[in-house]
Amino acid sequence: MTTDTTTPQEATEGPPPRMSTPPSPKRRSWTGLWFVLPFTAVYALFLVWPTVLGLYYSFTDKSLTGRPVSWVGWENWAETFGDERAWDALWNTAVFTLYSTPPLVILAIVFALLVNRARKMGWFLRMAFFAPFVIPVSVVTMIWIWMYQPDGGLINHYLQMLGVQSAETPTLWLQDEGRAMWSVVITTVWWTIGFNFLLFLAALQTIPKDVYEASAIDGANSWQQLWRITLPLLKRTTALVIVLQLIASLRIFDQMYLMTGGGPNRTTEVAIHYIYIAGFEGYRIGYASALSYVLFVLILIVSIVQFRLFSRKED
Repeated sequence: MTTDTTTPQEATEGPPPRMSTPPSPKRRSWTGLWFVLPFTAVYALFLVWPTVLGLYYSFTDKSLTGRPVSWVGWENWAETFGDERAWDALWNTAVFTLYSTPPLVILAIVFALLVNRARKMGWFLRMAFFAPFVIPVSVVTMIWIWMYQPDGGLINHYLQMLGVQSAETPTLWLQDEGRAMWSVVITTVWWTIGFNFLLFLAALQTIPKDVYEASAIDGANSWQQLWRITLPLLKRTTALVIVLQLIASLRIFDQMYLMTGGGPNRTTEVAIHYIYIAGFEGYRIGYASALSYVLFVLILIVSIVQFRLFSRKED
């Protein structure tokens, strides 16, 4: 006959806990780096290295003529700040940015709101607004140059049909100093608005419908829902679009170069166009590199200011 020697206290407490073994240290795996390495190599070769090399060239008299490179220090930078043509090009860039950014943001919001409410024609409107964005810039400029032709152009043709202008005095869209900039702005808005439109449309589709239903129960009409719900919830997307659009407008080159060539009388000669002229027509790579870095610093300052302003508003 066996006797149970377990005390009541031990019976209630149960068996003693087992000692947990310390976890073994995780082994580092370098497999993921092999997947990142090809992109890193291409990124360093075609972006990082040219950036560093361009900064070095900005302190030299590097030229495309093949002459020996010599160190000139801050001479290129000093010449940049004293070059009136460079300042005129920066001013034209700022004017283009001021003209193009508001419509590219406001119209994108309006189009996104319309398409978001559309039911039957939503797919067609999405395709129609975004389709121009995928067209190459050479094709876009060729279409609009034909439309802007003084004689036989589509725009002047319809203006003459409406009686706005006569056939004897056609409007010079790309040859007039007062209209050339606006003509390129209109082309740019038509071509690139699809990207901003898509960002706003994606943001609108993430807003829960329950918010609108609750506000409708409380008596809010469509305008109140727009100003009190929709637009405040689009603040982050709006900030992103504005920053991206400012950077894109400050980097304008393709449309100006292909449509006006900087004319008439250099009224549409922008910063990157002048950098191209200094580097590839004047063969002064060192001076063009200094101009490029001045533009880079200006774009960086504008981007930082924009991020700071929007972050303060959110706070």
